[in-house]
Amino acid sequence: MMQWSAASHTHCGNSRKNNQDAVLCSSAQGLWVVADGMGGHEAGEYASESIAQSLSEVTLSANLSDCVDAIEDRLLEVNDHLRRHAQIHCDGNVVGSTVVAFITRGEVGVVLWAGDSRLYRLRGDAIEQITRDHNPISDLLDTGAVSEAEAIEADTHIITRAVGGQRDLHLDVAVFDVCDGDTMLLCSDGLYREISTQDIVTSLRMEVAEAAEQLLDNCLSGPARDNVSLVVARAGGEHVEF
Repeated sequence: MMQWSAASHTHCGNSRKNNQDAVLCSSAQGLWVVADGMGGHEAGEYASESIAQSLSEVTLSANLSDCVDAIEDRLLEVNDHLRRHAQIHCDGNVVGSTVVAFITRGEVGVVLWAGDSRLYRLRGDAIEQITRDHNPISDLLDTGAVSEAEAIEADTHIITRAVGGQRDLHLDVAVFDVCDGDTMLLCSDGLYREISTQDIVTSLRMEVAEAAEQLLDNCLSGPARDNVSLVVARAGGEHVEF
């Protein structure tokens, strides 16, 4: 079985007093998660922590499809729980969170996501965004109503999917190959909105712990107007978790 090293950070940023993000970094299970909460600081924190805590309790098997089913089922349960929590404790206001969850077995990786937290893969010198944001602009991009350039210019903080955001949770799922040396980055929008893709690539070429530290430092050296969370995971080498 392919070994993985991983490092993670979550920080409130330079402008906000509370951190509504949560991360799960479980190399032993081959599972990594970033969640970005919304709905006021207490509601957002509750939502993202509910996701991270619930997924940390899932027992995952060696069979990848069974793992994906287990993660999806747990996220559906959290969605229902957050909807009930919002009605009882938050006057029906949204208690929700984005989620991006990466799981791998052997040379195959799967990502499940809702919202605009992202998964990137660096292979050699080429970086690829595996996920596509769930926001109005990306939805238009999918239909061909706008171009890539127009989508970038019209970047939005509005999201169209979130755990807890709607009665029925619709997760997107992507399956892809994993090679020895691949470096995966899961992150909230508080990271990729603040630093350039080239800065991300430069950092991801470093050793895993150093890469995670450098990404956070680069973000915090700027405005860092939002919470920032990230997980860096690399295939191959010694099994290490931070």
